[in-house]
Amino acid sequence: MGSLDGVLVLDLSRKLPGPYCSMILADHGARVITIEDRRFEGEGSFPTLLNRNKEHIALNLMSDEGREIFFRLVKRSDVVMEGFKPGVVTKLGINYEVLRGLNPRIVYCSISGYGQDGPLRERPGHDINYLAESGVLDGMGSEETPFVPGVQVADIAGGSMNALSGILLALYEREKSGLGQAIDISITDCCLPLNAISLELWQMTGMPPRRASGILSHRYAFYNVYQTKEGGFIVLGALEPHFWMAVCDYFGVPEYAVLQFDEERREEIIAFFAEQFAAKSRDEWEEELGELLLCFSVVKSLPEAMDSHLFASRGMVVPLPGEADQGRKTFGVSIRMGRTPGAVRRASEGFGKGGTRILRELGYGEAKVASLLDRGVI
Repeated sequence: MGSLDGVLVLDLSRKLPGPYCSMILADHGARVITIEDRRFEGEGSFPTLLNRNKEHIALNLMSDEGREIFFRLVKRSDVVMEGFKPGVVTKLGINYEVLRGLNPRIVYCSISGYGQDGPLRERPGHDINYLAESGVLDGMGSEETPFVPGVQVADIAGGSMNALSGILLALYEREKSGLGQAIDISITDCCLPLNAISLELWQMTGMPPRRASGILSHRYAFYNVYQTKEGGFIVLGALEPHFWMAVCDYFGVPEYAVLQFDEERREEIIAFFAEQFAAKSRDEWEEELGELLLCFSVVKSLPEAMDSHLFASRGMVVPLPGEADQGRKTFGVSIRMGRTPGAVRRASEGFGKGGTRILRELGYGEAKVASLLDRGVI
């Protein structure tokens, strides 16, 4: 049993933000039918890991018959997700106003780079663009230049997770009103509040944030990255005074404890800890400090994280189900529900592979299904 058992989601989105969101819905019991377009089958961007627990139908929404199949599904559904450029769904005739007429309870979530309205609604973009526009990228990197993060922060933290929140909020509100609603998720809008701490510190101090020079960004020794003897890295996150005091005591410099935010000696203190950590390897520091309460961590690679005892013990690295995926691992379910836990039940069934099964559920006979296949409707 999952928390969303009985919820039917139609996902028209592609790439990362929408499919990541619908993966979480599917992990927690929702029936997610991903609706694909055969034009993009050869692009190589089919996100296999994100399509676990889902069903897949290829559907030509530019055809009358394709839209009719879609409308039949909408009448049975709770949620529709789309990630088209603003205005495309209106041209296709599948916008919220149309679908609401078929199913007043439908929750309709649109995910776009800059929102359904506003001066940038037509502008294309990707993760790096949304981070740049929202001020987030300016806080990443060295003093000389911003660095592009190695993971898609905007797409997931901005797009996927806020879409998930919006959908769940709308489903909860529908229990009271009986009506669905439209949700407008701008990835860039949702990235702006990621600057919450930076904005608060700016308003408190009157000093705008500077890259690689903030309280939580390299300025002080207690919250910093250090290179170890063999070229690996460790981090300290000893923000609270008692954690910082414990670090200073351990390294025999208790006098530094009261200088946590000292501007005149901060470079001296950073240099001291840099020298200390450079004297041993990353693994030696892990053995020495790993069990102590010092807000200490080793910087792990993705392969190391996937092999980590931490994630194994938490069920966060699991084998992909299915004979075709034997030996492959994937991420577990990160939202831990006590009474209604989610699960990785099956791997992706492949591009459009559930189409004939879904059509039979809608009442289409074998001859009609074959005809739709021959004419490229599905």
